[in-house]
Parts: sequence; C-alpha cells; structure tokens
Amino acid sequence: MWKKIAGVLLTLGFAGLTWAQQIDLNKASEVELDALKGVGPVLTKELMSERQKAPFKDWEDATSRVKGLGPQKASSLSEQGVRVQGSAYSGKAADKKPVKSDKDGEKKAKDVTKDSAKATAKSADAHAGKAPPAKN
Repeated sequence: MWKKIAGVLLTLGFAGLTWAQQIDLNKASEVELDALKGVGPVLTKELMSERQKAPFKDWEDATSRVKGLGPQKASSLSEQGVRVQGSAYSGKAADKKPVKSDKDGEKKAKDVTKDSAKATAKSADAHAGKAPPAKN
C-alpha cells in the first residue's frame, strides 16, 4: 500500500516539474512541441521548418513567419511555458468585439438580417427574369 502511495506522489511530483519547465521555441525538439496542447504535427513541422531558416528573434517574428501561429495560439503556448529568446508572449490575444447584450443591439441585429433577406429576395427575382413587385 505504501509503495503505491509513494509511486503516485512521485509521479505527481515529476508531472509538476514537467509542467513548470520552460521550453525555448528555438531549441525545442519535435517531441516537445508535439506534446504541447494545441500543437499538432502540421504546426510542429511549420515551426521546425521556419526555425531551420533562421532562429526566431521574438514572438512577433514567430507569429509572422509560421502559418497557424497567431496571437491566440502564441498566448496559449506562452501560458504553457513556451518562450522565444527567453521571453513570454506579451501581445494581445485575438481582438474580440464585445457582444451587445442590450435590447437595442439585438433589435439592430434582427433588422440587419431582415434587410439582407429582402435584398437577397430582390436579387433572386432579378436573376430569375422577374421584376421586383411594385410598391404602392
């Protein structure tokens, strides 16, 4: 029984150490990159390929050169301990527009949807050779 408890504690200790490690994007192995949450084989190959051309100077350099590595992914990787030249990602995560929750905002969204539906119907009538209905 004590051996099992000691084994579990030892395993948790090593897992904690692994999680706390920092990984330099310029020095990480393929296996280390694949082990990161949100990084698959395609992104790993892109990172390795761009890194062979020249080491990444900073996060901006990495995000501009590697397809699939945007601000949101860079922020996520930085939270997992990934660093570029020793620095964490400090840019903004994806710029998100706030969603209006007031009744006016909802009404405007509905009106825009109705207007686009009307425009689509008019366009369909025009393409079908029909004239739009006359307004009285």
